[in-house]
Amino acid sequence: MKILISIILSALLAYAAGIYGNLPWWSFVITNLIVAMAIPQKAFYSFLSGFVAIGLLWCGLAILLDQGNDHILSMKVATILPLKGSYIALIAVTTFMGALLGGLASLTGSFARATK
Repeated sequence: MKILISIILSALLAYAAGIYGNLPWWSFVITNLIVAMAIPQKAFYSFLSGFVAIGLLWCGLAILLDQGNDHILSMKVATILPLKGSYIALIAVTTFMGALLGGLASLTGSFARATK
C-alpha cells in the first residue's frame, strides 16, 4: 500500500513542480527525495516507486508532446543521436533516463531517512 501511495504522490508532485513551479527540469529529483524521506520503505521499494512514478510520467508526457507535432522534432533529434531516426527509441531512452533519475533520487531519500 505504501508503494502505491509513494508512486502516486511522486508522480503528482513531480508533475506539479514541473508544470506549476518555475523550476528547472530536474525539480522532480527534489520532490522524489522528499517523498522518499516522508514515506518509510525499504530501499528497493523506494527505488522502485520513484522509478515507476517518473518513468510513467515522462513516458506519458513524451508521447503526448510527440504526437502534438506528428513526430517531426523527435525524428530530427533521433537522427542526431545514434537512434537511426526512431522516435520510439528516443521516447524509450527519455523514459529510462527519467525513471533512473527518479529511482536514484528516491533511493537517496530512503538512505537519508535511514541515517537519522
